[in-house]
Amino acid sequence: MIHAPISEELFQRAQHSIPGGVNSPVRAFRAVGGNPRFMVSAKGPYMFDEDGNRYIDLINSWGPMILGHAAEVVNEAVAKAIPNSLSFGAPTRKEVEIAELIVSMMPSIEKVRMVNSGTEATMSAIRVARGFTGRDKIIKFEGCYHGHGDSFLISAGSGAITLGVPDSPGVTKGTANDTLTAPYNNLEAVQALVDANKGQIAAIILEPVAGNMGLVTPAEGFLQGLRSICDKEGIVLIFDEVMTGFRLSAGGAQQLYGVKPDMSTMGKIIGGGMPVGAYGGKKEIMDCVAPAGPVYQAGTLSGNPIAMAAGMAMLTYLKEHPEVYTQLEQTSASMVAGMQQNMQQLGLNYTINRVGSMFSIFFTEQPVYDFDTAKASDTAVFGRYFNAMLQRGVYLAPSQYETLFVSAAITNELVEQYVQANFEALQEAVQG
Repeated sequence: MIHAPISEELFQRAQHSIPGGVNSPVRAFRAVGGNPRFMVSAKGPYMFDEDGNRYIDLINSWGPMILGHAAEVVNEAVAKAIPNSLSFGAPTRKEVEIAELIVSMMPSIEKVRMVNSGTEATMSAIRVARGFTGRDKIIKFEGCYHGHGDSFLISAGSGAITLGVPDSPGVTKGTANDTLTAPYNNLEAVQALVDANKGQIAAIILEPVAGNMGLVTPAEGFLQGLRSICDKEGIVLIFDEVMTGFRLSAGGAQQLYGVKPDMSTMGKIIGGGMPVGAYGGKKEIMDCVAPAGPVYQAGTLSGNPIAMAAGMAMLTYLKEHPEVYTQLEQTSASMVAGMQQNMQQLGLNYTINRVGSMFSIFFTEQPVYDFDTAKASDTAVFGRYFNAMLQRGVYLAPSQYETLFVSAAITNELVEQYVQANFEALQEAVQG
C-alpha cells in the first residue's frame, strides 16, 4: 500500500494560502476522492512524491514530457542557457530559430508568434481571427477546452465538468452570446449555426483530436467538412494543437489527418516542459498582429530565452528522430491491447479511444464520439479505478475527462507492469 502523510500535510497547509490547495483545478483529486500527491522529482518514466513513493507517470505534465522527465537533451540546453541570464526583454537568436523550426514542421504555419501558455495562444488567435475578418462570433465544440479565456468557458469540458461547473461565473452575457457551441463530430449542427449567423462568424476553433472530454477522435470526414464550410463562408479555421502538436506526429494532428487549418495554437511540447505557447498560421492573417498590423497582442516574457532553449532542443530532437513516433505508437498500442485483453478476460466491455500516444478508457459500453457520450461514463467506477491504479504505483489523470500521455521512456517491462496493474485495478473498481 502507498501512504502519503507528507502530501496530506502539505495539502492541508496549502488550502490556507492557495484556493483549493492547488494552482490548477485539474491537479485536484476532488473527482476521484482523496487528496493530491505533492511531487518532488521525476526522471524518465517515473515521478517521486514527498513521501518517497514512485509512480509510473502517464500524465507527463499533461503532455510535454514526450521523451520522459528530465530528458538529457533538454536539460543540457537549459543548463547552457541559464548563465546568460533568465530574461532579456529583447529579441534573441533562439526566437528566430524556433520560429523557423515550427514553420518547417507544422504544415499550415507560415508565421508564428510565441506566447507564454496555451490559454494565451488561443485567446490571441481568436482576437486575430476577429480582427482579420471583422466579425465577432466564434463556434467552439462542446467538451473542447481551449484554456480559461472567457470565450472558451462555455460547455468547456475537462476541468470545468470535473468540478461540476460547465460554465464559469464571471463570464459576461455578451461574451457568451458571441460563443456558439456545437456537438463535436456533428457537421450538420455546425452548418446550421453558420446558416443562422450568416456573415457573423469569425472563426471555428476545435481540438482536431479532442483531449478534454477524455480522448475523442474526429469522425471520418469531420475535419475535411469543417475545412469546406470555412472555405465557403470565409471563416478562419483554428486547430488547437496545444496537446496534439508535435505529439501525434512531427507536424501534429493536421499532418496526421491531412487537413490544413488557417491558424494553429500550440503549447506543451514546444516548451520542453517550460511554460510556453504559440499561435501561427497564414501570412496574411498573422501580418494583422502588431507591430506588423493593427491587432494588438504583447507579452513581456514571450520568447523567454530559457524556454526557447528547452523548446528548441525538444523540437530539434523530434524532427531528427522520427523513430520516436514509431516507438510511441508501438508502446501505446501494446498498452491498449493489454487493457482490452484484461477486459475480455474479466467479461467487461468498456470503451478505449486512442490516437498515437494519447488514449482514454471510458467506463461505458457505448462508443464515445462527443461530449454527451463521454458523460455517459460511470465516474464512480473511474474514481475507484484511479485510486486502485495509484495504489499500484501508476499515476493517471485524476478525471474521467482527461487524456493519458505515453512517453518514449516507457519500456516493454513497464508496459507489462502497467497491464498487470490495470487488470487488478479493473477487478477492484468493478467489485466496488
